[in-house]
Amino acid sequence: MTGSNLIETPAVGHGAVPEPRHADADRLMGEVDATRLPPGRWPAARSVPVSVLVPVKNEEANIVECLRHLQWAGEVTVIDSQSKDRTVALSQAMGADVYQFYVSAEGWPKKRNWALANVPWKHEWVLIIDADEHVTPELAEEIRQVVTGAYPRDSDPVKAGSGDGYWLNRKLIFMGRWIKGCGYYPSWNVRLFKHAVGRYERIGTAGNTQSGDNEVHEHVVLSTGPAGYLKHDFLHYAYPDLYSWVEKHNRYTSWEAHTMEGGGGGELKASLFGSPVERRRWIKRWSRRLPFRPTLRFIYGYIIRRGILDGYPGYVICRLMAWYEFMSIAKYRELKRKRMSS
Repeated sequence: MTGSNLIETPAVGHGAVPEPRHADADRLMGEVDATRLPPGRWPAARSVPVSVLVPVKNEEANIVECLRHLQWAGEVTVIDSQSKDRTVALSQAMGADVYQFYVSAEGWPKKRNWALANVPWKHEWVLIIDADEHVTPELAEEIRQVVTGAYPRDSDPVKAGSGDGYWLNRKLIFMGRWIKGCGYYPSWNVRLFKHAVGRYERIGTAGNTQSGDNEVHEHVVLSTGPAGYLKHDFLHYAYPDLYSWVEKHNRYTSWEAHTMEGGGGGELKASLFGSPVERRRWIKRWSRRLPFRPTLRFIYGYIIRRGILDGYPGYVICRLMAWYEFMSIAKYRELKRKRMSS
């Protein structure tokens, strides 16, 4: 991979061994009804030549329905971080291979990059889906067309990209409602790409940022050029309750603080006229210079990005994002004070 902020990773297939089958996996197959499909018109089971990477840790509540929406994929691989619940057994019951990931003391590489480099993937294309995300039948069919060479390439080279990867759009479902405003939609991420040419960037030079062992704010960079765009969305059921939102974003604000303190950017630079991620980073960098950022973040999401139209869930999430800005700044100042006093 090119670029100073990309993680150097070993060659594909080095040292990754699947987890032995859990003693409860066979029994759980009947309990979860592993062959039942969600509603909709899906490609045939295991018919699409794509490998799916699902990073997890203690995802017992989500993993079954996530994998149920992936039965059309030719290979489904779960990358676990020593879960304490039934995540491994349930994943195997649903037909997935499970690998264990152990993060180093330095915090790098993180889970997805390690898996991309070390799992012996069966297929050229990889789709990355989190345990709290669901692929739709329409998106599954669109992915089938891409990986089989049947997808009609867009005449616009910006939307078509290099042909080696695609941006996928995500709908956030929060408090039982699709959040259309608040700055949460559209939400583009490169999730489908040829695994040999894509890796997640490394943002900053900090080691353990207390943000977990999985890439969250980092994004995929393709060595062969820009990604194209698919038409259909997938669904993100990220926060079953407010406790989980606060718990996750407490970790994410630590990452934000470390990034601000280190002054590091990723391979994808801030640019007003760049990709969706580059535009978001330009807005974030520009907004960091403004006073009263938490208040402005609420006004931006609730008024300018029309979160007010999302009802009470829109109001709640805009208030929470104002808290996110406040905590990021406060933690950054805390890190700065500790560095100056050491």
